[in-house]
Amino acid sequence: MGVDALTLKHPPDYATLPREALQSLSGEAVLQGIITGDLPQAPVSEGASFWLSAVGEGSAVFEGEPGPHLLNPAGTVHGGWALTLIDSACACAAHSLLAAGVGYASVETKANFTRPIRVDTGRVRCAAHVVGRGNQIISAEAVVRSIAGDVLAHGTSTIMVLPPRN
Repeated sequence: MGVDALTLKHPPDYATLPREALQSLSGEAVLQGIITGDLPQAPVSEGASFWLSAVGEGSAVFEGEPGPHLLNPAGTVHGGWALTLIDSACACAAHSLLAAGVGYASVETKANFTRPIRVDTGRVRCAAHVVGRGNQIISAEAVVRSIAGDVLAHGTSTIMVLPPRN
């Protein structure tokens, strides 16, 4: 998949990215900065118990720890958690291809849930890669797997490329 694993800072910082970093660094450089701890993880990552762990050109990997705070009324991890992992990984895979200052936004994310995720599932890994790149739209796909390699969910995202903001 072409993803170079980098050492993740523990515990990571959580904050929105400084505008200067977004304006001056390529998407891949921003994402590598998040992994090394030079830039903060996204605030959503703290509450959702997942984090960006690897990035390459057109690819990104997130890891997550399911916990009791993610349970639905039936006692399994809410499907929205896996969907958010897929959306995040696909968006970061797309972001890795963008020049400094160019933004992105998810247009659509779809997922299929193949196995329930439970608190005792343990750490999961969501790997995404870009499958189509245009000037305005990037499409990516991702798979969420248990550490044992079982497919827990898979999906796709359509990402809109946004022009640089001044």
